[in-house]
Amino acid sequence: MRAYVAELVGTALLVLLGDGGVAGVLLSKSKAQNSGWIVITTGWALAVAIPVYAVGRISGAHINPAITLALAVVGKFPWTLVPGYIAAQMLGAFIGAGLVWLAYLAHWPATQDASLKLMTFSTVPAIRRLPLNLLTEMIGTFVLVFGVMALGSYQPANTSGLTPLLVGFLVWAIGLSLGGPTGYAINPARDLAPRIAHSLLPIAGKGGSDWGYAWVPVVGPLVGGVAGALAYIALFGK
Repeated sequence: MRAYVAELVGTALLVLLGDGGVAGVLLSKSKAQNSGWIVITTGWALAVAIPVYAVGRISGAHINPAITLALAVVGKFPWTLVPGYIAAQMLGAFIGAGLVWLAYLAHWPATQDASLKLMTFSTVPAIRRLPLNLLTEMIGTFVLVFGVMALGSYQPANTSGLTPLLVGFLVWAIGLSLGGPTGYAINPARDLAPRIAHSLLPIAGKGGSDWGYAWVPVVGPLVGGVAGALAYIALFGK
């Protein structure tokens, strides 16, 4: 149970800091409004590193169903814990999204563009071509999981030094290099749970939650993450 709580808290922190950075850039009358992609990618990099430092020694700080599934597939994580980890990650991401909504409560009615409100919670592709969007998410998550395994950050013992910061740098690099087409969800919980929050919360003028796209940032990361783990094991062994 302690590990599940750690995953919940870690994923809540991830989404609070990550989506909070997006909200600051996109929502009207925010002091960070229009500060750009560098701010968003930096915010997400730190949003990953801090939870890994915070809860890595307890749960390994997967904070991402794609990592949990990938590690289970290659025998680095018990299958019996997978459902509980993913449930905790989803709930944590939902809570994090709710906290972002509260933190920016005055800015939702001030923002006229409904798409900006959705992008604060979940990803929206720059060019909507679902097969290509899916491929982008697969590639980004392949790099994430391959890199995480290379850094060994799934081992709690490694979370006391520079490894969590290096994982943050990895996410930063993915955002800068591969994030442009889709907004780089690379994490099903990070996208799906906040999208559910967007659909449920009383946000003025929010528009739809784009459920026709919602499967892409779920399937893409899961497939890409497993591929990344299998590639790492094939190349370097266990």
